[in-house]
Amino acid sequence: MAFIDSHCHIDGPEYDADRKEVIARARDAGVTTMLNVGTGDPHSGAFERAVDLAEKHTEIYAAVGIHPHDARLFEGDAETRLLRLAEQSKRIIAWGEIGLDYHYDHSPRDVQREVFRKQLQLARGRNLPVIVHSREANDDTIAILRDEFGRYKRRGVMHCFGGSLEMARAAIDLGFYVSFAGNLTFKKADDLREIAQQLPLDRLMVETDCPYLSPVPFRGKRNEPARVVETARRLAELHGKELPEIGNVTSVNFKKLFNGTDFGR
Repeated sequence: MAFIDSHCHIDGPEYDADRKEVIARARDAGVTTMLNVGTGDPHSGAFERAVDLAEKHTEIYAAVGIHPHDARLFEGDAETRLLRLAEQSKRIIAWGEIGLDYHYDHSPRDVQREVFRKQLQLARGRNLPVIVHSREANDDTIAILRDEFGRYKRRGVMHCFGGSLEMARAAIDLGFYVSFAGNLTFKKADDLREIAQQLPLDRLMVETDCPYLSPVPFRGKRNEPARVVETARRLAELHGKELPEIGNVTSVNFKKLFNGTDFGR
């Protein structure tokens, strides 16, 4: 069986003590590829840290972009540094995670929208698909994606999906993929499971978003890429498929989105 963790954060300090072991456990679990997403203060070195990890491991790729929490920090040379990284490193295969978060509102909503649009434009300029974070911002997220990416060939993925069925279908209609994380396994996630069950398998991916959202039966513990298998297992049950088939189809979907990448080399 083979799986791809389409969204993780294993460059962070949560893994400083055992990062090598975490990567080894992922390999042992059949995780062939991990997309490590750099987030944080754009002036902190977080993006460079994510890219450096990808440069050291053939099974790890990187994405860089300013999270909506940090949109207020998109100033100074942040744009220049992001563009320089995307130009210099072949290990960067996506721009993200970017988007809108109206749950926490760590950055003003008007600033979030402005920075989201700007980064979609930057991704288009670099011919990179985008990784979209959207929380309690369904309508604005879809509206901006329609404006900025509606006529663009390379699209992206709605990561750690937690929106409505209508939003998921709208994203798929735009050419986006939808990725589910460990919360798909949570006891009270019946609504999310119902959505996942109704979406076409050829538009779905799985992820951990680790160190967060560790799936059942590991809930409450630090998450890691090896546990993406548990989310895939739940998705397989919802669609009446065998686990290896879900691993294969979600891996194929990942490779279709990030076409042009020579995975594993």
